[in-house]
Amino acid sequence: MSIELRHFRCFLAIADTLSVTRAAERLHLTQPAVSRTLRQLENELGVRLVDRSTHHLALTPDGLAFRDRAAIAVTAFDGALGYGHRTSWPLRLGHAWSAAGTDTTTLLRRWREEHPETPLELLRIDDRTAGLARGDVDAALLRGEVRAPGLVTEQLTTEPRVAGLPADDPLAHRAALSLTELADRTIALNTVSGVTTLDLWPASARPASTITIGNTDDWLAAVTGGRAVGVTTSATAEMRPHPAMAYVPLTDAPPVPVVIAWRDGPAHPRIPDLLALAHEVIGRRHNRP
Repeated sequence: MSIELRHFRCFLAIADTLSVTRAAERLHLTQPAVSRTLRQLENELGVRLVDRSTHHLALTPDGLAFRDRAAIAVTAFDGALGYGHRTSWPLRLGHAWSAAGTDTTTLLRRWREEHPETPLELLRIDDRTAGLARGDVDAALLRGEVRAPGLVTEQLTTEPRVAGLPADDPLAHRAALSLTELADRTIALNTVSGVTTLDLWPASARPASTITIGNTDDWLAAVTGGRAVGVTTSATAEMRPHPAMAYVPLTDAPPVPVVIAWRDGPAHPRIPDLLALAHEVIGRRHNRP
């Protein structure tokens, strides 16, 4: 037996739903057919992808690692299959939050002027790699350290960190703050796509109370609603001003690198043009002496 695309689609349906029943409904197959296809894939790969030992299915470590590779393969196939029905091949640029900050409009307009034959689609995806690792986009604007295997990055600039506070907070009108001044507060942490962790604080002044959120909108709601304070970068302050929000510079927090990332291997042919323009619009303006 050889692995076919249907095996990948079946596994991805199971990975998305964590249920053979729901995967079968999505694929319009019977449950035995889905189970049989999964077993064939596992046997051919020689690894176990799904743990069936509990009441609820779960991906094994091999399953988690294989999921992104399978998604990339299916996305590439679907993209190639649909090529003949397109008049152009869009370049998909992902971001998890704030895109290129205030340079976003310039980047998009310059691209449209200089490469009108290739639409540049900006997509927000709440994921650490903004969908790049699983093949949802061709390139991504990301912040912080990028550790996902198979990705190549180039740094464009850095952004200073700022504290996010309710506008009526006693510290909101300060010219600047230190991290230790936030240590006794509840901190909102975006564990899905954010770059702030408790390791940012000194060990002797680490906040004891946190709440976990999954995207920038929920982060803003938590802060403006008075549930927590947070740490972000200047791009959030520029892109997401809010009358109930105050952004205050932090004096002792290291800046956050902003990188452009793409997959190592076959890629969209316009990636080099995007890299050059991103360095010109974002990097040079911010990094000049």
